[in-house]
Amino acid sequence: MQQTVAESAAKPAEPEQPELGPTGRPWPKLPDIPPVQAGGTATIIAMCNQKGGVGKTTTTINLGAALVELGRKVLLVDFDPQGSLSVGLGVNPHNLELSIYNLLLSRDVTVDEVIAPTTVEGLDILPSNIDLSAAELQLVSEVAREQTLLRVLEKVTGSYDVILIDCAPSLGLLTINALTAADKVVVPLECEFFALRGVALLTDTIEKVQERLNPKLEMLGILGTMYDPRTLHSREVLERVVQAFGDTVFHTVIRRTIKFPETTVAGEPITTYASDSPGAQAYRMLAREVLARCLVG
Repeated sequence: MQQTVAESAAKPAEPEQPELGPTGRPWPKLPDIPPVQAGGTATIIAMCNQKGGVGKTTTTINLGAALVELGRKVLLVDFDPQGSLSVGLGVNPHNLELSIYNLLLSRDVTVDEVIAPTTVEGLDILPSNIDLSAAELQLVSEVAREQTLLRVLEKVTGSYDVILIDCAPSLGLLTINALTAADKVVVPLECEFFALRGVALLTDTIEKVQERLNPKLEMLGILGTMYDPRTLHSREVLERVVQAFGDTVFHTVIRRTIKFPETTVAGEPITTYASDSPGAQAYRMLAREVLARCLVG
């Protein structure tokens, strides 16, 4: 009996099983947050999905605010004529004297005239309103029309660490402009079956932009949004996304919560409105994942 006890004591302890995240994969060990490099240029990230209502604007606002908490200076670009990003940060689109529309189509307007601060220090916005819908038609006759936004953002890349573009829910000329200006693409994807159907078309568009307009463009990741772990449908969709896209899918998943609509009414990010909420924690984790992937890339 004593020998049996001694033998069992000599056995090496079994390694701890890694904790699985909502995507069914082990949580990654993220590197320490690197310091901001002086004299660098901003990484431009486009939030893109031609389907509306998948969390592009919510992600742009809250990822931007979470990056500010990590010491980054961030510019948010509202590139959707609906102006949801502007509204979500307390800007009234109807009262704007100047918007990103004026920057795209007028040489007399400077970026500094249009950029506005938000309630979060270190987080600025280029606001938009319904005027931007006319830009798509007016840009058609412009020379190098796909690079119009790039020419605007090149003037401020030295003033920010990250620029996030909230794209319109379409694959028109405005979205092509955003993809041409961007270094990376994040695809917010609602954990719902119909949201899956458009991803192939979107990835095809991204590949065409890479080939013809912006060779440096990279897919940074696919982000599961509006996830409800209580429903079988939500879990199955997330599982299928991971099967199809593998490590391209972020480990962080954004769950449904009533807090997100509340933050829109309050006109501030969830990181300040409900700092301790699971939604705020999720976007902080996403910010760390984004920085880690940008460094690796």
